[in-house]
This record gives sequence, structure tokens and C-alpha cells, in this order.
Amino acid sequence: METILGAIVGLALLVGASGIKIDREYERGVIFRLGRFSGIKGPGMYWIIPAIDQKAQVDVRTKTVDIAPQEAVTADSVTIKVNAVLYYRILNPSKAINKVENYQMAVYQAAMTTLRNVVGQNILDDVLQNRDKINLKVQEIVDEITEPWGVVIERVEIKDVEIPLGMQRAMAKEAEAVREKRARIIKASAEQEASIKLAEASQKIVENPAALELRRLQMLTEIGAENNTTTLIMMPSDLITLAKQWTEVLQNGNTVEASPMQTNGVVNLEPIEKENS
Repeated sequence: METILGAIVGLALLVGASGIKIDREYERGVIFRLGRFSGIKGPGMYWIIPAIDQKAQVDVRTKTVDIAPQEAVTADSVTIKVNAVLYYRILNPSKAINKVENYQMAVYQAAMTTLRNVVGQNILDDVLQNRDKINLKVQEIVDEITEPWGVVIERVEIKDVEIPLGMQRAMAKEAEAVREKRARIIKASAEQEASIKLAEASQKIVENPAALELRRLQMLTEIGAENNTTTLIMMPSDLITLAKQWTEVLQNGNTVEASPMQTNGVVNLEPIEKENS
């Protein structure tokens, strides 16, 4: 009799021990009693009725979902591929188990379709330059979808945008044209400012002709500082003018006579006609 009683007590202890459950800090247990929702247990150690209570364990940590590249057509009819990453966590384990069959797959499908729809409502420039706005829009829509499931969407980030090769070349040409335009405008502005400064300098030189000779000497100093082999010969402009006039007279077959008369530093040459012998 004592043996049977001991066996019954041992069996009862064994069955009772089988009802002890332990959940980690990031885990929750959804308890069903005879098929009906009873409550949420955990974290830590707790006890359920063996053979009557059933437990569904849920992880309440933030989960990361990598959304595969999705082909979408933007508002300006450009076909691109977009992939993103989604961060979500479970706020209500009871809803995550009872309201949707597979909350992980449901969240993934909702994020994938929403990402494709939102990208299709924006032009390509907005997709490339205003990603934050698109990320926020996708987060709001997906969070509204998953709220009845006890799931909150913490963040959505577009990782990469794949553009067709032809469109990449066109965008590169556009960027190059914009930069060339900017460079030409800057160069033209610099030339305009330089011309103003040169006009002011010419007025100063006219007022004081000795400044031109000083500028020539400064130019020689700058050239000599470069340690090059360039040789410069400084010739007065009067000699160049005289040689030009002599060349014109010789081409006309006339005998020339240099007249010592000068006006403002320019030598005047007067042609002398040949006498008939």
C-alpha cells in the first residue's frame, strides 16, 4: 500500500514539475487553457497546468527584416530596383499570436508591397535625394497595417537604389553639364572683375608712364625667378614701328627717308619719289 501511495505521489510530483516553465527576459508566454486565451506569463519562472494549459512563446526583441530588391516604376516612368531594411518589435504578444497566423511573414509582405507603392508615387530625384521622406512614409503606412497585430514598426531604411545603366549615363551627362555651366559662369565673372581692375590700372599708367617701365622690370623679375632658360629681349615700340614702315616703303619700290620728326614718341617716315634720269 505504501509503495502504491509513493508511486502516486512521485507521479504527481513529476506531472507538477512538467508544468514549470522558464522564460528569459526577452521572452513571453501566451497561455491557452483548453484552447482559450488565458493570459501572458513571463519573464522568469511560472507554472501552468499540465495537459490543460498550452504555451506559445513569443520573442519581444526588436527584429530586423531585410526586404529583397523590389522592381518599381517611379512617377516619371523610370524602372528601378529598391531594397530596404525594416525594424519592428512585438508590443502585444496576445495579438501577435491570435490576430494573425504568421506575424513575421505578414509584416514582411506588408513592408514589401508598401515600399513598392510609395516609391511609385515619387519621381526618381526624390527617391535619390529625399530618402528620409520615403522612409517615414513607408513606416507610417506599415505601422498602421500592423497595429491590430500588436506589432510596432520602429524604423524603415532604404539601403540601395539600382538605376538602369542608360539612366546612369544620362544623369552623369546632366551632372557634368551643370558643373561645366557653373565653371563657365565663375570664369566669366572672374574675367569681368579682372577687366575692371585692368581698366583701373591702365588709367594709372596713363597718368604716370613710368609705371609701365616698372611693370616690365617686375615681369622680368618674375620670369627670372622660375629658373627657366627663356631669354627675353626688350625692344622699344618705336623700333618696331620704324621697321614696319620701312618694310611697307620697300614693298612699294620707293626710296625712304627717315624724318627725325616724332609725335608722342612715334617716328614718322616720309617717302621720296625717284627722279627720272
